[in-house]
Amino acid sequence: MNNFRQKADLIWNLANILRHDYKPHEYADVILPLVVLRRLDQAMEPTRKAVRQAYETYKGKLENLDSVLTAKAGGSLIYNYSEFDWQKLLDAPGDLQQNFITYLNGFSPEVLDIIEKFDFRRQVARLQSANLLYPLLKEFEQVDLHPDRVDNIEMGYIFEELIRRFSEQYNETAGEHFTPREVIELMVDLLLSENPEAFLGPDKIVEIYDPACGTGGMLSEGKKGVTRNHGQDPSKVFLFGQEINPTSYAVAKADLLLKGEDPRRLAFGNSFTEDGHKGKRFRLMLSNPPFGVEWKKYEYIIKNEHETLGHEGRFGAGLPRITDGSFLFLQHMLAKRFGDEVGSRIAIIFNGSPLFTGDAGSGESEIRRWIIENDWLEGIVALPEQLFYNTGIATYIWIVTNRKSARRKGKVQLINAADFWEPMTPRSLGNKRRFIASHHRERIVELYKAMEENEHCRIFDNADFGYRRVRIERPLRLNFHATPERIERLWEQKAFQNLPKTRKKDPEAIETARREGERQQQAILKAMRTLPNQMSKDPAEYQAWLDAALKKLDFKVSATLRKAILNALTERDETAQPVPGKKGGYEPDTDLRDYENVPLQYAPSIYDEDVPLKENVVAYFEREVKPYVPDAWIDENFRDEQDGQVGKVGYEINFNRYFYKYTPPPHPEELARQIAEKERQIAQLLEEWL
Repeated sequence: MNNFRQKADLIWNLANILRHDYKPHEYADVILPLVVLRRLDQAMEPTRKAVRQAYETYKGKLENLDSVLTAKAGGSLIYNYSEFDWQKLLDAPGDLQQNFITYLNGFSPEVLDIIEKFDFRRQVARLQSANLLYPLLKEFEQVDLHPDRVDNIEMGYIFEELIRRFSEQYNETAGEHFTPREVIELMVDLLLSENPEAFLGPDKIVEIYDPACGTGGMLSEGKKGVTRNHGQDPSKVFLFGQEINPTSYAVAKADLLLKGEDPRRLAFGNSFTEDGHKGKRFRLMLSNPPFGVEWKKYEYIIKNEHETLGHEGRFGAGLPRITDGSFLFLQHMLAKRFGDEVGSRIAIIFNGSPLFTGDAGSGESEIRRWIIENDWLEGIVALPEQLFYNTGIATYIWIVTNRKSARRKGKVQLINAADFWEPMTPRSLGNKRRFIASHHRERIVELYKAMEENEHCRIFDNADFGYRRVRIERPLRLNFHATPERIERLWEQKAFQNLPKTRKKDPEAIETARREGERQQQAILKAMRTLPNQMSKDPAEYQAWLDAALKKLDFKVSATLRKAILNALTERDETAQPVPGKKGGYEPDTDLRDYENVPLQYAPSIYDEDVPLKENVVAYFEREVKPYVPDAWIDENFRDEQDGQVGKVGYEINFNRYFYKYTPPPHPEELARQIAEKERQIAQLLEEWL
């Protein structure tokens, strides 16, 4: 075990052979598959002859040879029935490309799946054309990965180390499938910070699931955390995942294969549209889904499940914006929770968007509402910035469970760990300039377990994050004046423009409609010119004028056309009388329409006002709105679809506000001193420059 880094270094240096013919970010596409093949080639030595003989015996006699060959391989999922091994390939350099393809085609289905997802046959042709195939295979001959000398655990470390190096050094999208191991360790510790005995123990089978597993780092590190840090028997920890990217899937599957895990527990494809673990439930789930990835390609399937299955499916709570599918992953994971007394626990990494994006009634808000009102959100930990390889933005770990402990029921814990970091030394890796040291991780877990309020920790009731979005209306106030300029504006109104138009297809009917429409237009214009040439601010007065003028026409004016005429002849005027509504009250002015977010509950730890905990919408309106806008009213038709009450319920988690610390500005004299000092420094620099 002590020399796994030396072997990783040896393999890493072999990538130099590819220089000039391959770009650095392409090295992994060649080296990682060859590491897998070299390991498997040496591992198959004891059963190679028996597998080959069985193949020759039953070839053409059985439709499916897999079960027979698997038996001859000692029940292993790894075998190769071709006549070649590594040495025989090198013995015939003139036929190497053809023989190597034959060798690849002879592998078992599970290994072939990895080769195909790596698209490695294409790499073989490319290596041969660059005269690199033989030199590379020859160099790999010195890499000894035989199971007798490198066990599965060490082999896993070697492969994992190579994945990490390639991801950190060369892969521009490393953050899509590689999460820093200290973050995963923190996620595992937070998952198991509550009631660990319910999930771990000598008689417990632990199954860990990641629906966006990338190269498998989350799963591998998750197993390490469960076994090394929490003492679980490794033989009772099983990993399940799914990945949509073929190369990432191949790396993850190869990693599991080389560690002695069952690679069939890893599914290929989109977790939303082709769930590889449909119907299965998991106790522990971890994931770092890609940030801000749109799901338009799968919109029809996801929307169809949402609309037809509702809460019987995975996406019943709501659908997020098409440009960010983060919440789809969390809903997918929650659909795989156990419903018994133990339940399930989820740790998922999000950026800031899922905390607050979307108004009340939107997909994101409805998903937050579903999670919080079901009392599933246990806590959120804000991580330091510049922690990931491909992004420096703020990230958060959400801890979600459907079985909270008694002390956590109805509560949500927020931890601000943004300052818990050390600088990367000796250098940064892409955007990763910081890391969470072990003592920081331990401190965060201590804060989480203690569940006590302090400068880094806040405890809230579920309702503290909720609010009711109320629509505030003000009356429409118009003045009316039939001036030539306003009458001319009739031509801008669509209902007036459409008078000469018809949907009929017959040319004669079209011409008749045109003539009649133009006649009506001129008649209306003439009638408008007979209106009093004075401004009116009284709706009853100017509507009576208009109705009298329209009544003289020899055709009926529709309500839509009448409204168009009013639109042309009126202008908003705050000194005018309100326009009466058709059903009583007043017509609302949509330009003055506003919304108020009324908190469902005031939390003393957030607000300074001494107000009742339960807030009434009407009381809030009378206190916060009516004194400043006396003619405003609450639109009682704007109601929540779930509870039917006035105003739509929304949920948001404004992390920054909860941990905001006010810093008073310097005294004016101190500001003047600082400015003078800066001026002195600038003058000195200018003098030196000149």
